[in-house]
Amino acid sequence: MRARLRGKRRTRAARCGMALPVVLLIVAMMLVTSAAWFEAALLARRNADAVADHLQSFHAADAALVLCSRALANGSLAAPAAATQPGEPQAWRRQDSFERQAVAPVAAWPGSVRAPQCLVEAWRIDGRPLVRAYLVTARGFGASEDTQSWLQDQLVIEAAGDTARVEHHWRHVVARPF
Repeated sequence: MRARLRGKRRTRAARCGMALPVVLLIVAMMLVTSAAWFEAALLARRNADAVADHLQSFHAADAALVLCSRALANGSLAAPAAATQPGEPQAWRRQDSFERQAVAPVAAWPGSVRAPQCLVEAWRIDGRPLVRAYLVTARGFGASEDTQSWLQDQLVIEAAGDTARVEHHWRHVVARPF
């Protein structure tokens, strides 16, 4: 009988000794899974912040573009002198000339590091010599200086008697100027 009790004790002890590594393995798997979920949550938060920052800069640039184009069309913004060279204006492509000549249609934009800016350049269209054409370029900022959106409006004003016909051609600048 004693031999039988010793055998039962040994098997019970063997089972208890086997349970500890299994429990440790399950706990380790749970820790790894929760760490992966935590990293995924952090990545999702960073992506959401980046999208929100980009939308902030886009809306700032869009507002500046609308304000400057409207002011130019109704005459409350001083129009630059007529272009002497044909082709699309290029001053907006150079960072230094943009900074020098740009105007801020609003003093500040909520959540942006800087106020949105716009630059108006005269444009001579060879096929339509009687129209006044302008390239309006707007830049909006997000929460950081690096987050920028650039938009453009090709504005064509054609005088027709007592009224003027205004055409807008909007475009998004994909690569910002250097």
